[in-house]
Amino acid sequence: MKVEEKPEWWASPAVVGLMGFGTTTMIAGLSNLPSPYVNGFANNWAVFGMALAFGGIAQFVAGGIALRKGNMFAGSAFMGYGAFWLAFTWMLTSYAPGAIAAGTPILWAVAGFAFVWMMFTFTFLINAPKHGWGIFLVFLFLFIAFILLVVKFASLAAGQTTFTGDNGANWAVGGEIIFDGFLAWYVATADLTNWNYGRKVLPV
Repeated sequence: MKVEEKPEWWASPAVVGLMGFGTTTMIAGLSNLPSPYVNGFANNWAVFGMALAFGGIAQFVAGGIALRKGNMFAGSAFMGYGAFWLAFTWMLTSYAPGAIAAGTPILWAVAGFAFVWMMFTFTFLINAPKHGWGIFLVFLFLFIAFILLVVKFASLAAGQTTFTGDNGANWAVGGEIIFDGFLAWYVATADLTNWNYGRKVLPV
């Protein structure tokens, strides 16, 4: 029996994926700023809630839709970073409190976590130029953000005071992360606006 072929009905998941990534990244950037914006690992409820719902689950679903549409780049990125936010939240809510209580060198572990995701981001960075300057900038500044996070947590683990307290180093890290989230938000806004009006209203 011949299976009836139906027309493609999946819309582009780019707006949901980029918005999920961008807005969650901006909130995470706030948590890297000095006080009163940062509120620590165990109590960072604003980041964790957003990371689970929008940065994690919604972005993961967007990645599945992108792969369904045959877009390996977007699908892999959205599912990858959706998994990142889920792993990030799971790690810091389920494992970090116990590890801290047991005296585990968790800051080195967080630095390693950031390093692995820096490598993951580099894979997409070298392929991003084919997808426009907006996407390229998102991955470029995300790559820089992970470098800064590696340096930050490795420094804290080593007992250095560079990133301790209300100082310019924390403003630089948090600000860079917020800027990257803003870039993703802009690309998502441009994609939606240009699709909605059927012409290039916002450059991307």
